Amino acid sequence: MFDKLSFIEERYEELSAKISDPAVIADQKLWQKLCKENADITPIVEAYREYKKTKADMDEATEMLSETSDKDMRDMIEEELAADRQKVTELEERLKVLLLPKDPNDDKNVIVEIRGGAGGDEAALFAGDLFRMYSMYAELHRWKVEVLNSNMTDIGGYKEISFSIEGQGAYSRLKFESGVHRVQRIPSTESGGRIHTSTVTVAVLPEVEEVEVEINPNDLRIDVFRAGGPGGQCVNTTDSAVRITHLPTGLVVSCQDEKSQHKNKDKAMKILRSRLYELLESQQHAEIAQERKSQVGTGDRSERIRTYNYPQSRVTDHRIGLTIQRLDAVLNGDLDEIIDALITSHQSELLKAEAGMA
Repeated sequence: MFDKLSFIEERYEELSAKISDPAVIADQKLWQKLCKENADITPIVEAYREYKKTKADMDEATEMLSETSDKDMRDMIEEELAADRQKVTELEERLKVLLLPKDPNDDKNVIVEIRGGAGGDEAALFAGDLFRMYSMYAELHRWKVEVLNSNMTDIGGYKEISFSIEGQGAYSRLKFESGVHRVQRIPSTESGGRIHTSTVTVAVLPEVEEVEVEINPNDLRIDVFRAGGPGGQCVNTTDSAVRITHLPTGLVVSCQDEKSQHKNKDKAMKILRSRLYELLESQQHAEIAQERKSQVGTGDRSERIRTYNYPQSRVTDHRIGLTIQRLDAVLNGDLDEIIDALITSHQSELLKAEAGMA
């Protein structure tokens, strides 16, 4: 580990010199690439330097301890040594986590797709609640939310809704939200006061650029039609809605939220690129499926990951056995406690895997 850390520190020094070089600055594409690499390894270098300083302080304290017989001085040095040993242990654990392979998608924006599952109108209403929850979470992190496509029901809520979230680290925070979300509550239409169980599926996809997924225009069938609202109400009188079918895979994406056919097509292509990327990535990584079966789950949409119990104001994440009694806060976007626990669990599984391969 320390050989790797020394190499990273040398690379950091090299990058620091390069990004200050006028010749490199003149090549903006190269300069931006080097700046990103520099920013990625800076936390590792800072922690490593703090580790080395603390170890040097310990060596100095140990030497002082061997040279003094004064009891008060020895007690003070021993106390400092104990604190430094604890700090070294914590820094070693932190460095192990920082050196874990980074998900290349972590810094990307995301496309979130929410669909009502079992439960009919109640599932659609809860899909609306989840859209609101993620929108408020994005607002807390100062991320931008844009609806890409939606299919509302007569009583409110959504049969399905797709939206993008743009912001630094959005995918790294939201990628564990993929799966089946279950709600237990008394529907407003239930006169007998019985608790119903409904489900909603959530898919979180990294937003990808055109250069990352090559789509042959000949592989697409593009249909246009008039947008419609709840109950079949006509939203406009022009063929502005767009449906794109990717013929080789059978993937179908529709967008009708914009009045412009061109804007709907752009949004549909954005969703299609992300779905194709997810499909290709899952195929490429099929051989390492075992790693994806970690405690935080595979991210499969068929996997029940969380239950929202209204009568008991309880939220339970089944992958890590976490239960919190703050349902209202969670639905208002206070998700960090759950997400931090999921990330910590995932990192723990990766560390175990690294140790097993060592």
